[in-house]
Amino acid sequence: MKVEQISVFLENKSGRLAEVTGILARAGVNIRTLSLADTADFGILRLIVDRTDQANKVLKETGFTVAKTEVIALEVPDVPGGLARILSVLDAAGVNVEYMYAFARQSADKAIVIFRFDELDRAIQVLLDAGVRVLKGEEVYAL
Repeated sequence: MKVEQISVFLENKSGRLAEVTGILARAGVNIRTLSLADTADFGILRLIVDRTDQANKVLKETGFTVAKTEVIALEVPDVPGGLARILSVLDAAGVNVEYMYAFARQSADKAIVIFRFDELDRAIQVLLDAGVRVLKGEEVYAL
């Protein structure tokens, strides 16, 4: 139920994002979803791709600092309050969300939300107990 995410540390300068996506394209790695957070000097590009090991390898070979982390992906009803319900379940259990990002699937009534928690296994159990669908990594990589 855990999903591998790649975090790439980038200098905050023109062309770095294009360079990363070009490297992945040439390696045949498909980006499923991403998030970019930046400061004045650097950014963290978080990616879920279809071939994590290949992406990690080619980015490191080209000089990027890359880290793998585990996150989880949830199906969230794509309606007003869908995310609020899940966040309420987590809050009631005292589970801390470190960060999250989301994407909606075309012609579906569910959005996919990627979460990073400080207690990943506990968060998974809380969500499963609440009847929330936690996706398997293979499902997310194949979207």
